[in-house]
Amino acid sequence: MCDYSLQGLPNRLAIEGEELVVHRFTTGAIGLASRKELEQTITSQHDSSRHTFWAAISAVLFPRQSQEAPAVCIPPGAVLRVSDFAANLQHELGIGSEETVTFTQTSLMRGTYHDAVCFSNSRQVLLQVLKEGQRVRVLSLACVETNDTESSKGTRLRMARSFAHRN
Repeated sequence: MCDYSLQGLPNRLAIEGEELVVHRFTTGAIGLASRKELEQTITSQHDSSRHTFWAAISAVLFPRQSQEAPAVCIPPGAVLRVSDFAANLQHELGIGSEETVTFTQTSLMRGTYHDAVCFSNSRQVLLQVLKEGQRVRVLSLACVETNDTESSKGTRLRMARSFAHRN
């Protein structure tokens, strides 16, 4: 999912095997972005900032819209490999510096942060808590089977279907 705080930004669905990073967008919200797309955006902005007299005049007369890499949306139940957890978070949550996690939503309420990652020890943390630059690899976009009750499996399936219809 893409958190409500990222809805005004361009976004797209993640691709299995893709390398992502935790990124602070212009809205101030934390989300996921493609490492490649971020690098391309930085390169493009650097290339367009020529320091000639005519380039400066052109920039004033024809301002370019700022380009930003799109937010990458992850469906609930997707499996991710997250690296570079801060030492204090490792200690607090009982996790390692690199963990395989399940992407989840903490709530369906509008206007609240809801994107989170759930660890194998059942602890979870909002995506907003992760630090900028943390590496994330998309292992699988499919819902994972757990020992949950049938009702929670149905909830995950409904959430995944809801995500597919909204995007």
